[in-house]
Amino acid sequence: MTSVRIQQAASRRLDDIFRFTRTHWGQKQAERYLQGLFDSFELIQSHGVVSRPIPAEFGVTGYCYRYQRHVVYWKHLADGDIGIVTILHERMHQIERLRSDFGL
Repeated sequence: MTSVRIQQAASRRLDDIFRFTRTHWGQKQAERYLQGLFDSFELIQSHGVVSRPIPAEFGVTGYCYRYQRHVVYWKHLADGDIGIVTILHERMHQIERLRSDFGL
């Protein structure tokens, strides 16, 4: 059975998203938004979210999909699990942050 594993950079981003959402829209909205993100992670394997390859100019191998105002970046791990590498807001400079979160 394939598992979804949250990588270190993604974990930090989830914390940031939660804090920002809680500050601006309240605790319940922050909880709903994060639950929606986690629900979307579980849909990757069954193709319940439409993922596309990360564009070549980013210089990393993996996939991405949009969840509301964020882009979720993920990859297949060596053991067959799915690794959530990072989650970036649509307004963030994607290439620079993505390379950093992929460890490049």
